[in-house]
Amino acid sequence: MTYAVIGTGAIGGYYGARLAQSGKQVHFLLHSDYDYVKEHGLQVDSCNGSFHLEPVLAYNDTKLMPKADVVLVCLKSVNNHLLPTLLPPLLHENTLVVLIQNGIGVEEDVQQAFPNVQLAAGLAFICSAKCEHGRIDHQCYGQINLAGYSCRQEEVLHQVCADFNAAGVKAGLVEYHEARWKKAVWNMPFNGMTVALHTQTDTLLQHPATRQLIRQQMMEVIGAAQHLGVKNIDETFADLMISMTDDMTPYSPSMRLDYDFHRPMELHYLYARPIQIAASAGYPMPRLEMLMRELQFLQSQNQ
Repeated sequence: MTYAVIGTGAIGGYYGARLAQSGKQVHFLLHSDYDYVKEHGLQVDSCNGSFHLEPVLAYNDTKLMPKADVVLVCLKSVNNHLLPTLLPPLLHENTLVVLIQNGIGVEEDVQQAFPNVQLAAGLAFICSAKCEHGRIDHQCYGQINLAGYSCRQEEVLHQVCADFNAAGVKAGLVEYHEARWKKAVWNMPFNGMTVALHTQTDTLLQHPATRQLIRQQMMEVIGAAQHLGVKNIDETFADLMISMTDDMTPYSPSMRLDYDFHRPMELHYLYARPIQIAASAGYPMPRLEMLMRELQFLQSQNQ
């Protein structure tokens, strides 16, 4: 299968480079560092083994790219308004589009724009950053789970998982709603709290007051998911996420980096949408709604 990556940043650059290193044909859409990567390649500094990918099948316009069997959309969700322009040149009748994006509700909105396209969610559990041209800093973890949303051909999902595993990236298939809400258990507390308190993940867990607050926020997400009928999610999952983060390299999540670099934060799908969905089902999320309001204020002052 041929792959295309839309958004060759910390996530798309890492997963796409791993697939390309393993021998898969991967075409990369780049923006600010297109010229650099075209000339110098892509460097991945990884806890699982660093490598340099060169040459890179790099493009600055999807109209110049071939159609792909699988498109990995790794844009920040604040840029999804670009998809009606970016996606069509890459699609054939059976292309699978995998949205490796944060938040709740993103597939529903993309499906409305592309009603006939097969969609899947990509849930990345990875600490990775791209802070300079052509260089990915993969600090720890790296697993990706795939969840079908509107797949007509489940065997394609199985093949994508097999390709990731063959590339040294642990991958598996999971149920869609469970996967999205489990990812939110980590994302909603840590992304926003690192911005609001201007810190990293380790410091939040080292102080008893913020450690307790993080767990309370996680339990709001778990409570919302349970209220919505999501299976296999309870307080033991919150304990697991906290334990994993204790073992993690001190980390600034994507929202903290967006704030630091004065970029728009992903407030809609990470906060507003899940809070609204939970409220519509009769479940309030007061701690996370307060965090969202604080983030909205900080963003208004940061533009």
